[in-house]
Amino acid sequence: MELVFDLEDLDRAAAEFWKEAGGTPLIAFHGEMGSGKTTFIAALCACLGVRELVTSPTFALIQEYLLDSGGEPRRIFHLDLYRVESLDEAIRAGVEDCIQSGSICLIEWPELITPLLGPGVLHAWLEVLGPQKRKLTTRLP
Repeated sequence: MELVFDLEDLDRAAAEFWKEAGGTPLIAFHGEMGSGKTTFIAALCACLGVRELVTSPTFALIQEYLLDSGGEPRRIFHLDLYRVESLDEAIRAGVEDCIQSGSICLIEWPELITPLLGPGVLHAWLEVLGPQKRKLTTRLP
């Protein structure tokens, strides 16, 4: 999938992305610093029904949000691995547990943990096309 959008259409783009992603629970977001990974994930979480403020977990590494789907609350894990220096550090921080939980996992800077991701991960690349324009490209490995 390729999706080009203006930042003012972010909510629409997140909804379209989720529809196209088919409910894939494990999504790895790639892109340069400032490409909008956290911003897109915040819009995606809002689209899914998260009512909490979604912020970058750069220092905490993992944020957990609850998704009220009308029944049993579901968890969404938002991981930001920018500051992680090794696969072992990521495992000690609980990344593997999040990935294997069956919950939705939205991962920024996933390159270091590629061995943990497995075949079902959806990779999404965000690219800056201009001050207010982004391109999101996805593919399964």
